[in-house]
Amino acid sequence: MFDIEYKENFEIKNLTSFKIGGFVRKIYFPKSQSEFLTLLKTLDNPVILGNCSNVIFSSQGCSRSIISTSKMSDIEIRGTKLIASCGVKGPLLSQKAHENKLSGFEFMIGFPGSIGGNICMNAGAHNQSISDSLTSACVFDNETQEVIYLSNKEMDFGYRHSIIQTGRYIVLSAEFDLKRENPDVIKTLMDRNLEFRKNIQPPLTYPNAGSVFKNPEHDSAGRLLDKAGVKDFNFEKVAVWQKHANFIINKGDATSEDVLELMLLMQKKVKSTYTIDLVPEIRYIGDMNKHEEEICQELYKNTQK
Repeated sequence: MFDIEYKENFEIKNLTSFKIGGFVRKIYFPKSQSEFLTLLKTLDNPVILGNCSNVIFSSQGCSRSIISTSKMSDIEIRGTKLIASCGVKGPLLSQKAHENKLSGFEFMIGFPGSIGGNICMNAGAHNQSISDSLTSACVFDNETQEVIYLSNKEMDFGYRHSIIQTGRYIVLSAEFDLKRENPDVIKTLMDRNLEFRKNIQPPLTYPNAGSVFKNPEHDSAGRLLDKAGVKDFNFEKVAVWQKHANFIINKGDATSEDVLELMLLMQKKVKSTYTIDLVPEIRYIGDMNKHEEEICQELYKNTQK
């Protein structure tokens, strides 16, 4: 336990793509599944973080212990099978698949998230998703304290949903079955996906956490937000991205409260214009102040727990 790398009084914003977040009491960086399991069995209700690309982390910090899987980066390839640890970043896995003439991960070339996070939210884009190729996930069962394997069917995948979101299971690693393809065809798809993201989404110079809201059934959150006029929401520290209305950028020194307030304004604008309740895709993590509690109760009221 004490051989596992950790840091105390760590400013978590240094890890988040939003560049927002206060100090955490202690954060651990396991490098292997055995170290990760030791922490899961020892710590009391820790927060698990991947690449921190789809979260708002509280500016008040977090009183719970944190586990970052960012250093769990094992990848194994056996024919068309690919096994990856939960901390492997999506773009790296996309590149590894391409190098081995394997198709199915082209959509992840522009995703900053980790495999664990991508599985949790069933990440997808450009008619591909993580659930398309996942055959099984190796998970830790919080209730039984055992390591088990869940099949694709048992993962209960849906749009931006998986059984991992129930909180009972934590992804340790996963196996995927990809398809053989001409590497030039794979590269063309990867380049096309990168170009699309470059033209639509904010660059890393504008800290953000990806899509703010989930798409409603048979519609686009970005379209609804755009038509509702939220691109006019441009404040001192946060703003709606001008090229795509479903992104919020941190203009500098923004707080978690600044982001939550803007998210609520966006949600209310679509509600008043189209009577549609947008559901946040970004997760809030950490200790809340009273105002943030009030905002989150309203903002996340339709989120399935």
